[in-house]
Amino acid sequence: MLLSKLCSLRTKECPADAKMKSHQLMIRAGYMKQVANGIYTLTALGQRACLNIENIIREEMNKLDGQEVKFPVVMPKELWDLSGRYSSIGSEMVRFEDRNNHKMLLGMTHEEASVHLAKNWITSYTQLPFMIYQIQTKFRDEPRSRGGLIRVREFTMKDAYSFHDSNESLNKYYEKMHDAYMNIYKRIGLKNFISVKSDTGMMGGSVAHEFMSINDFGEDEIVLCDCGYRSNQEVAECVFEEISNEESNGEISKVFTAQAKTIDEICKLLNYDLKHCIKAVAYAVKGEDSIVLSFIRGDKEVNEAKLKKITGKDIVPVSLESDSRFFAGNIGPIGLNLNENLIVVYDYSLKNSVNMVCGANEAEYHLINVSISRDLPNINFCDVAKVKEGDICPMCKSNRVKIVHGIEIGNIFQLGTKYTKSMDMRVKSSDETEFNPIMGCYGIGIGRNLACVIEDNNDEFGIKMPISIAPYKVHICPLRLDNENVNSVSNSIYELLESEGIDCLFDDRNVSAGTKFSDADLIGMPIRIVISPKSLENNCVEIKNRMTGDVSKVNVDNILEAIKDLIK
Repeated sequence: MLLSKLCSLRTKECPADAKMKSHQLMIRAGYMKQVANGIYTLTALGQRACLNIENIIREEMNKLDGQEVKFPVVMPKELWDLSGRYSSIGSEMVRFEDRNNHKMLLGMTHEEASVHLAKNWITSYTQLPFMIYQIQTKFRDEPRSRGGLIRVREFTMKDAYSFHDSNESLNKYYEKMHDAYMNIYKRIGLKNFISVKSDTGMMGGSVAHEFMSINDFGEDEIVLCDCGYRSNQEVAECVFEEISNEESNGEISKVFTAQAKTIDEICKLLNYDLKHCIKAVAYAVKGEDSIVLSFIRGDKEVNEAKLKKITGKDIVPVSLESDSRFFAGNIGPIGLNLNENLIVVYDYSLKNSVNMVCGANEAEYHLINVSISRDLPNINFCDVAKVKEGDICPMCKSNRVKIVHGIEIGNIFQLGTKYTKSMDMRVKSSDETEFNPIMGCYGIGIGRNLACVIEDNNDEFGIKMPISIAPYKVHICPLRLDNENVNSVSNSIYELLESEGIDCLFDDRNVSAGTKFSDADLIGMPIRIVISPKSLENNCVEIKNRMTGDVSKVNVDNILEAIKDLIK
């Protein structure tokens, strides 16, 4: 490809909202151009890099006997009604009517389509296990697009679906898929990634892992320990230090606290510390007139993902200031007006605690000397707390955890029979009885992975593209193309490498050496060949490894062998 013909604009400017390095560099180097919020056009540079990622993924999926298919982008409402997700998924799914007033949707994910394909075609246990996968464009009306390709609305994903006759079969395949994902991330050039336990979310199922690229700009919190514990904050177990060997100070007393309502105000007024406060955190339930109250120790925060899973409700934080059923700022677990529209959850951090202060469910009053086992017997405790930096590790119980941020680059789920059962997919077993196949689901975002690779591979000058996914392997930079020898040798090298199947980017522009070098650094092709009148005096060219910065001089006659060796 001649650089002068490349439909790609290189610039020193980038959008004001481009905070992440990959976002800045992909715009500046001309890998993509924004069309709308969260929607981008990929140039030849961006598209070729993505296609290289896709081909690596195909190789790994095909090693697992995957069958590549392509599901439709547009699906009818009836298909998603079978699983119940047409109504359970919110406004992030785009719904519309076609010209016949038939309700349709844009696919965000394709569990329903995969079962629809397999149903009736797969009739016997002898056909299991099998896996189908696709690489497809999807649309999710993401409300918080950010970070260039990190969080977008239109995106390309590889998603795979496996079908099994037993949990043992699924577990074995799940482990193989986990290993394949690790291979993919290594092959595409990611440097700092891990696998963590995660929440199954809207996908359903029981077991899930996310693959995370460690990055300070990542929105996901990851809980880590030196012992090897890895978990997303959403499902990380909170282990807390109980208040030890403490005796009750006596009976409950009601104290006047006036307008003090927040935990900090109460602690200051009554000379209590946070560990001796019972905090009430309220949530509304979408689509219902229900309230979820979570009681938790004052030094802990509620993990909303855990609370959603425990209650089975789609919750959002709510203020109860205008709700006459409650005394906002004075809500406590004792004397609470329980009713069918109130769901109460107690965190483990309160278990066996004594000498606590809590709201008295009366304006301007709190209770002191509350002892949980004495004053609130027979209640069930749940883990709904967030893990904090320095908490006890749930696995080794001896170390203190640290929390880092990460970007999700892939996920795998053990779905169980959620979709095959709801869509009535049945297969005959060896004894002629019928069962619903057990499913696994496995996703990778292509553009997001490209962005994370660039996050891991760049310097102050631009992108350092790994050889495995580089749009072009070689960037040819001739200096002084008006020199007949430079022109002739440059074109000969270009034609030779291209004939050997080595994709090259040829800078055929009549610009300064500084401009050519700065553009080459910015675009980031892994191998650069510099051809100048001076080097040709010794029949040599200069080869630079963009990743390491190493420079060597190679005889023109040995250029093909040298480039092939460097690519290897």
